[in-house]
Amino acid sequence: MTRFFTVAVGAIALHVVDDNFLQPNAGTSAGDHLVSGLVPLAVLALLAALYPRVRAGAQATIALMLGPLGVIAGAEAVRSLGATGLNGDDFTGLLAMTAGAVLIGLGVVTLWRSRRVDDRLVRRYARRAGLTVLGLLLTVQVVFPLMLSYGFTHVSRPLEPVRDLGVPHERLTLTTSDGLKLAAMYVPSKNGAAVIAFPNRNGVQAHARMLARNGYGVLMLDRRGEGGSEGDPHSFGWTFDKDLEAAIEYLSRRPDVEPGRIGGYGKSVGGEMMLQAAAQDDRIAAVVSEGAGARVQSEEMEDATTLDRWLYRLHYEVKYRSLEVFSNTSQPDDLTDLIPRIAPRPVFLINAAHGEVDDKTPEYLAAARGPVRHWEVPEGRHTDGIEVMPEEYERRVVGFFDETL
Repeated sequence: MTRFFTVAVGAIALHVVDDNFLQPNAGTSAGDHLVSGLVPLAVLALLAALYPRVRAGAQATIALMLGPLGVIAGAEAVRSLGATGLNGDDFTGLLAMTAGAVLIGLGVVTLWRSRRVDDRLVRRYARRAGLTVLGLLLTVQVVFPLMLSYGFTHVSRPLEPVRDLGVPHERLTLTTSDGLKLAAMYVPSKNGAAVIAFPNRNGVQAHARMLARNGYGVLMLDRRGEGGSEGDPHSFGWTFDKDLEAAIEYLSRRPDVEPGRIGGYGKSVGGEMMLQAAAQDDRIAAVVSEGAGARVQSEEMEDATTLDRWLYRLHYEVKYRSLEVFSNTSQPDDLTDLIPRIAPRPVFLINAAHGEVDDKTPEYLAAARGPVRHWEVPEGRHTDGIEVMPEEYERRVVGFFDETL
């Protein structure tokens, strides 16, 4: 059993080394992944050394907690298999997934073999019920947030062909301050103003067409680690500030864009990052943020009930600490601290009346110190405004940019 465990842990460790140091994502190097590589390797080495020295119940617990993490390590390979085909570290990812399945089986077998059958029936099943509850708690509080964090920082959206925008545009490549190449496209401005639409070229095409037919230049770019851009993905957007810096620099040098006439539109995580970008760079003269929600621990905890804060405190700690480890970066500032810095420049916040995701609009409205406008879209769900109410959406968003740019 120890040999099975050691071999399985070794397979997962091999993928960690491959993913972080041997075949990191395009545009990144081994030096960019010291924390995300060395910390998991140290934990795996510790567990491998500890496993033969503990009792069967603890061995089963270790195997059952580590197994799902091995499985999620292969999720990116499965995504690649169904999209572009296996490449890079996908092969060791599938090996890690197999090792994870072996560990889960090993944990189940260990529990079965080590079960006690020599005591009274009531006591036996009471103990088993208690162990089951403990296992569920460990899954919810530790295993599940670890799996989520790994997925958020490793499993990107598949590379899809860029759809036809239907508007004359230029395809270009932006370079970030940390050396990444970002795929982008730009619709030249006809009125001297331009808007950064974020994130991803396919995701904001309807918004780009809307702005372009009203004379605005529109810059769209794939966020790092997704689409045609280099870098590591991050679903919470903690590393996207340099992407938007590159976009602002590009528009600042465009001859068709007049000084002081750069705006920003972002939806979902793009809306959150656009607010941060405006707080950090006053060259963004006006911001539309749609569907901005919680993206750091402090923001999520603010919305949790007292009971949830007590029940899931460990869950939140594991989730955000592991996000920091897997992404090799720390959490950005709370947006309620950043938004006041946008003043006196205007902000337009949009959210859905129904089906919003981690809605923080009330807090962000309260935090604004400059001109702020708000629209709660009565139909549709998260970021559906342009689809369900296109005429009203255009009237409000274009009207805002007409007034502010």
